[in-house]
Amino acid sequence: MRRWLVALAMLAMFEGAEAQTIGEPGLESFRIGDFTLESGEIIRDFSIAYMTQGTLNAKRSNAVLMVTAISGNHHRIDYMIGSGRGLDTDRLFVVKTNAIGNGLTTSPSTSVGQHGTAFPHFSIRDMVQSQFLLLQHLGVEHLVAVAGASMGGMQALQWAVSHPGMMDGIVALTPMARTAPWSIAVNQATRNALMLDPEFQGGAYTAQPERGWRMRADVLQVLGTRTPAAMRAQFPNPMDVLDWIKAQEDGVVKSGFDANDWIAQTWAYDRHNVGETLVGGKQPFGGDPVRALRSVKAKALLMAGTLDLYNPVEEAIEAAAAIPDGRYVAIPSMQGHVAASPGFRPADLEFINVTVRAFMESMTDGGRKLQ
Repeated sequence: MRRWLVALAMLAMFEGAEAQTIGEPGLESFRIGDFTLESGEIIRDFSIAYMTQGTLNAKRSNAVLMVTAISGNHHRIDYMIGSGRGLDTDRLFVVKTNAIGNGLTTSPSTSVGQHGTAFPHFSIRDMVQSQFLLLQHLGVEHLVAVAGASMGGMQALQWAVSHPGMMDGIVALTPMARTAPWSIAVNQATRNALMLDPEFQGGAYTAQPERGWRMRADVLQVLGTRTPAAMRAQFPNPMDVLDWIKAQEDGVVKSGFDANDWIAQTWAYDRHNVGETLVGGKQPFGGDPVRALRSVKAKALLMAGTLDLYNPVEEAIEAAAAIPDGRYVAIPSMQGHVAASPGFRPADLEFINVTVRAFMESMTDGGRKLQ
């Protein structure tokens, strides 16, 4: 019983399995209509879901854009947003967004006319463009920062390349400027887990492929986002890990995330490369992510744990080195990819908050630039 209770306690929050919150108070939706993707394909009747926190000042100069992780939602980095936190809502107005394909913003699971596998392939740059249109709708022309973790960190880097003059800084946790082959391999294993479940039915399922989701949890929640050292510390009795694995599987199944949504977002994740950014219909960086990062004008804070088995930490280190005003800070954690996730080690989140708050204080001259 004690082991089972410990396992249940670990169901807090984990990468890629956040319960979606349709109908949540304060959650709004901006309807764009026909949304043309970078590929030229169109998502029909497109809308982006978002929430705001804090107060937009009279000059509209204190806005921060929050972008979310793969299959996550607008609560993904809530541990960093609020009074006195890294993104201090006593001073800042935070626009918390949902990415295409997460089940809240228009997705394969929610589209009526382009449902399931009929939904067009989209990219991380398309996510950024949808957020840009939202900011225009809100009357925000300049950002103090763009902040996110995992795929959110990848979007933050893309924002800095796509709109180099629009923000003062970026906060990118566990990011990549171009998706690493290891990360693509992990995603492919998760897709196979879902697609090889007979209940998947080629994407035309009538109920979620539960066995596939359980295997997907084993690949990502258990192996891809943790580390051997973290598990060794967590489970003095090694066999206790089996109850914990079952709890992770149960949590993913109960999250209600959709298989086609996951596959669509991983497709975008795999093809991410800031070097392929289009300017005037051309690729000025020739596909080279380093050249693209050298064009970034914003101050950049990149952070990751000491070992990451989903987004290799070397990607963040190299990206920070390429950005003219970039800085990499290691999170002193053995938790791997989830060092930047809630529900694991409070000391990691405290370290992130202290570091981000100092970065924001420096960038805003102690908040005086926001007055």
